[in-house]
Amino acid sequence: MKGLLSLFLCSQFLFISLTSAALDTITTDKTIRDGDTIVSAGGIYELGFFSPGNSNKNRYVGIWYKKIAPRTVVWVANRDIPLNDTSGVLTLKPNGVLVLVDNSNISIWSSNSSRSLKNPKARLLDSANLVVSDRNDIDPGINFAWQSFDYPGNTLLPGMKMGKNLVTGTDWNVTSWKSTDDPTPGEYVNRVDSNGYLQLFVYRNSSIVYTSGPWNGIKFSGSPNSKANQYYTFEYVINQQEIYYKYDLKNDYMPTRVVINPSGVIEHLTWMEHTQSWFIYLTAQLDNCDRFALCGPYSSCSTNNSPPCECLKGFQLRYPQESAAEWYSGCVRRTSLDCNHDGFLKFSGIKMPDSRNSWYNESMNLEECEKMCLADCNCTAYSNLDVRNGGSGCLLWFGELIDIKEFSQNEQDLYVRVAASELDRKRWRKRSVLIAVISAVVTTFILSFLAWFSIQRRKRRTGSEVENEDMELPLFDLITLEMASLTLERKLQGILPNGQEIAVKRLSKYSGQGIQELKNEIALISKLQHRNLVKLLGCCLEGEERMLIYEFMPNASLDYFIFDPSRKISLAWKHRFEIATGISRGLLYLHQDSRLRIIHRDLKTSNILLDSDMSAKISDFGLAKILGGDQVEGKTKRVIGTYGYMSPEYAVDGKYSVKSDVFSIGVIILEIVSGRKNRKFHHLEHHHNLLGHAWLFWTEGKALELMDECLKESFSESQVLRCIQVGLLCVQKLPEDRPTMESVIFWLGSEGLVLPQPKQPGFFIERNSMESTVATDEGYVTIVSITILDPR
Repeated sequence: MKGLLSLFLCSQFLFISLTSAALDTITTDKTIRDGDTIVSAGGIYELGFFSPGNSNKNRYVGIWYKKIAPRTVVWVANRDIPLNDTSGVLTLKPNGVLVLVDNSNISIWSSNSSRSLKNPKARLLDSANLVVSDRNDIDPGINFAWQSFDYPGNTLLPGMKMGKNLVTGTDWNVTSWKSTDDPTPGEYVNRVDSNGYLQLFVYRNSSIVYTSGPWNGIKFSGSPNSKANQYYTFEYVINQQEIYYKYDLKNDYMPTRVVINPSGVIEHLTWMEHTQSWFIYLTAQLDNCDRFALCGPYSSCSTNNSPPCECLKGFQLRYPQESAAEWYSGCVRRTSLDCNHDGFLKFSGIKMPDSRNSWYNESMNLEECEKMCLADCNCTAYSNLDVRNGGSGCLLWFGELIDIKEFSQNEQDLYVRVAASELDRKRWRKRSVLIAVISAVVTTFILSFLAWFSIQRRKRRTGSEVENEDMELPLFDLITLEMASLTLERKLQGILPNGQEIAVKRLSKYSGQGIQELKNEIALISKLQHRNLVKLLGCCLEGEERMLIYEFMPNASLDYFIFDPSRKISLAWKHRFEIATGISRGLLYLHQDSRLRIIHRDLKTSNILLDSDMSAKISDFGLAKILGGDQVEGKTKRVIGTYGYMSPEYAVDGKYSVKSDVFSIGVIILEIVSGRKNRKFHHLEHHHNLLGHAWLFWTEGKALELMDECLKESFSESQVLRCIQVGLLCVQKLPEDRPTMESVIFWLGSEGLVLPQPKQPGFFIERNSMESTVATDEGYVTIVSITILDPR
């Protein structure tokens, strides 16, 4: 009896194992017909027949995400030859070759396996890789005869290689679809170029349209935000067998893909569960300067300039009579090289030049690299190969330097060969500058009173203290604004003659305070473009008037809604969550993705404006600070900001950093959830502010009780709890404990992700009567009096 039971259990186990295997496997006796599918073991990917987009006629065999709708295809077998009906069959031949046949049993696609198998199977893995291997192979992901990852379509998935197998000659590249409804190979190809040192190229047919710049040990020198972080790792490998680049996920729970779209733009997309849509994590081609070799040889491109091209130091226009818009001929040396007596000028904050005509050595140091370049008359520049750990290796360029772009995110320095006289000229300029500075100091000291008098007279005459060099905006005259039906003494909105609604920020003509803030705001906002930042349309600096003209935001500010008992009802949870996500994206742009690293320093609900669709936009950059180069924090003796939103280190010591803004947005997120203002919050059972109140609820396991009562009918429990946890993580006492904005956005959009546990918030204190009386709820403050900074 026991023997029969054992036999039965074994047979059941074998049946279950075979059934499970069959779900993700094609065998010689199991074909896939149109309507049939196989699903990877983890239920992540599905393989079958499909029609792309709005096409109902053409049929393809492809792989797509199983649980994501609408269907997102990541690989297509028969891209070149579609089936025109539903009679297609995908079979596995006894020799291990996958074959797709039509209704006439004619093969239209096959896998062309590298070796013949005796007992083959084709299995769809949870990586989306379709592999053909022998049934006896323990790990089909390694011991395979053929894999779909060797034949990418328009999508690069985690673990896929882009490069070249030097043994088999296989070229791993990504090719765009012809259109969103047609997976036929389009005009654009993204591939690794193995000439010289590794870099990625996008070709349109046979012409280069974009290059990433060479690899620097961490990322490609012209690629935005592709440094290794807590979500992704980026890897470049070069050896005798293969050269390739790939990226991987540190955790496999996040659907992500890199796609070259039909227009040739490379997009890194991440699936956002809460919006049920793909979020563009980053785009490779950011602006016009990413057009390959736009400015020609020995010229750099900057979108801050007009025209964007500018010769490198020591070089001049090849054809000075050329139109400013036609820089294809680029620049030439101002002084010819002598070879034996040349030197090098250092250039920082740029995308490295095209490295197809280059040579590299991994073991040399920078000094040896300079000597080698100087010894070869054809060497035009050198750099470290790897920027990690202070720099190592040597990269030499030969021939003209092209495709250089101003790019502050690159930490690699380029040393360009110039004639010795150019170095002497540079030293002479430094001496001249030193002499000029000393003379200027003496002159300024002697003429200080006259200078002061002159400035005051000019100020009264023009009322303008904003230098023209900072102006990248239209100047509105006073008559135009009066025609906009503005009552300048009171109203803050109007309509221009062209019908455009505007909002106006006006400084008092009698106040000496705020002029520097106005200049700061103009200089900053004119350079910023993001959908979650208020757009500055222009300014008026006529007579004694100083006004900024913004796009009009019809739904006023966030505090207008969430703190008003009658209006907060109209702001459902869906809108509040989208507002929290929107301002987080805007702040990430300021901290990381803009051309400047900007700290807002006065982020609060009244500075979050809402457009007609209730989309949030950050405003008021009067107190913002720019951090240059590698600077990550600053310090001021004049603490200016708004109580309730200032971080402890800024309020007490005047230290500000991106983590100061993170603290502020944490306060805002908790205010959005609760509908209560941090500073005005009062509770009968304790004397904590809103942060302390939220922390008590969190530690007691009652976080949902923090939620605004009016949200009871519209909230998502998981989203509310995630927002509270993210808010508390942002307002932690120590700056180093707070997350980056990149993490904040990722956490807000990742359903089911296990987040870190927050530590005690900053300003977790009991109020008392000693609190400074100069503080106001919304006004700027320069005095801070805090009685207790440590926990109770």
